[in-house]
Amino acid sequence: MVLKDFGLNPKHLGAEIGMTMVLHTNIRRMEYHPHIHVVIPGGDIDRRNRYWKKLKGKYHSNERALAKVFRARFLSVIQAAGLVNPKKASGEWVAHCVNVERGGEALKYLSRYLYRGVLSEQNIVSSHDEQVRFKYVESESGETKFRILPGEEFLHLMMQHVLPKGFRRVRGYGLLHGNAKRLRSLIQLILHVITEQFAPRPRPVFKCPCCKDPMLIVAFRRNISRPG
Repeated sequence: MVLKDFGLNPKHLGAEIGMTMVLHTNIRRMEYHPHIHVVIPGGDIDRRNRYWKKLKGKYHSNERALAKVFRARFLSVIQAAGLVNPKKASGEWVAHCVNVERGGEALKYLSRYLYRGVLSEQNIVSSHDEQVRFKYVESESGETKFRILPGEEFLHLMMQHVLPKGFRRVRGYGLLHGNAKRLRSLIQLILHVITEQFAPRPRPVFKCPCCKDPMLIVAFRRNISRPG
């Protein structure tokens, strides 16, 4: 992986980085535009000496060098797999690197796309006469604009963003992998991080219809006299 190799470079960090990668498949006009957002912590742990290695400077990688290497490797993999190599592929690919400080706002931004569809029902203005009209906010100007599409074209637009079975929209790597809890606990210990403890949400209780006291649920049993 290109980002992993850049992180192992002693000029940048010289360690195996952690990453959270989120796949987006659309732009605000709902057109098909697959791209990946990556959140990378500004350091990693030296597993041998057990100390935190901080990133040199404010950026993990030079975005121009990152885009150039990724393009070369991507096209090389396509060719090795026997797929059709796009001859008209642009000579310059885009890799946009931004320092987001603590990263909380970036995580909030990405989380909105994980638990909702590509287009909420609130943005569908009307659907009649075989035409669908929806609104979106243009990223450059911040203005609300509208698109009108035939019903079948609108459905085709939405179906492009349905991921294949087994394809995950978000993945974690390194210290941000789901199985790296012990490593994250070690990092919190080294950095003296105290995590806030959240009280569990109280579960609703079932009250006895006679005495009104909470009942202890032992088991649920379906009424076998009813079908289904």
